[in-house]
Amino acid sequence: MKTEHILIIRFSALGDVAMTVPVVYSLARQYPEVRITMLSKPFARPLFENMAPNVGFMEADLTNEYHGLKGLNALYRRLTAKNFTAIADLHNVIRSDYLRMRFNFDRYRVAHLDKHRMQRRQLVSYNNKVFEPIPSAFDNYAKVFEQLGYPVHLEFTSLLTPEQAGLSQLPEGYNIKKPFQQWIGIAPFAAHRGKAYSLSQMEKVMTELTRRHPSCRIFLFGGGTIEKQQLDDLVSRHANCVNASAALGGMMKELVLMSHLDVMISMDSANMHLASLVATPVVSVWGATHPYAGFMGWGQSEDNAVQIDLPCRPCSIYGNKVCRRGDYACLTGIQPLDIVEKVDRILK
Repeated sequence: MKTEHILIIRFSALGDVAMTVPVVYSLARQYPEVRITMLSKPFARPLFENMAPNVGFMEADLTNEYHGLKGLNALYRRLTAKNFTAIADLHNVIRSDYLRMRFNFDRYRVAHLDKHRMQRRQLVSYNNKVFEPIPSAFDNYAKVFEQLGYPVHLEFTSLLTPEQAGLSQLPEGYNIKKPFQQWIGIAPFAAHRGKAYSLSQMEKVMTELTRRHPSCRIFLFGGGTIEKQQLDDLVSRHANCVNASAALGGMMKELVLMSHLDVMISMDSANMHLASLVATPVVSVWGATHPYAGFMGWGQSEDNAVQIDLPCRPCSIYGNKVCRRGDYACLTGIQPLDIVEKVDRILK
């Protein structure tokens, strides 16, 4: 009898791929006899390496090796050699649609993600807005596997076991947490202007947190070259603050550190999801986007979301639209103390 083997397709940004983890984790645990292969961009490999033994990872560089139609055809030929019995498209964009079409033509069992596009348009509409929650990304992913004949009960706490989360793996200065210290993570960046809180305002958050909690340590997260310079600049002005991403130099070590934080402050961005994957409470800051779009971090409470009510909000699912008002009031209207109070509630 042919071994059941599911191919899961999800390219896209880190945060979107991270949101597949609780679902893939649950699927693997509930169907240990089924082989599972996650197809994604190379950066996502660490998220799937520590899962159950029936989960494998396959990377695809769509920018170079598998670029364009010729590249997708080459990727398809590579995939057909793996003897898949079911295809789960968790992306539903042009590239995954093309691969899905090829698999459908060759009579594979295929299911794809429902993005609820009509509901999304209504949620972000400027006129006649329908302000109602859309099913979460986790529920949407699980629905795909149900359509393939693998209903999933979502059961997930942390990507890391206690052994994998040991601080001894981290470099000096990060490997000991003193009992009286409170560790606070801050990830102040986002891919789009509509999701990024002002860095100058975030510095006020840091200052107030230090005033209220003199023994706290603040760990900053952000990966780009310009971001590193900005974080180093913040560190130079705050003695209790370190640039964690620069010092640790890798996603797995960042996840280990995040698992020991008392709280993470993050935008609606990848770091919200990474902290969620290690069961760390997140104070999330929302501007043009909204939790109703279904992208709240796994296990996070909307009570810990910092956001203000505006008739135009949300105006974007991903935060990539230019503000129609021109002032980004959804972000500039958030006061540093609004964030600090949410953090204090978690710390206490």
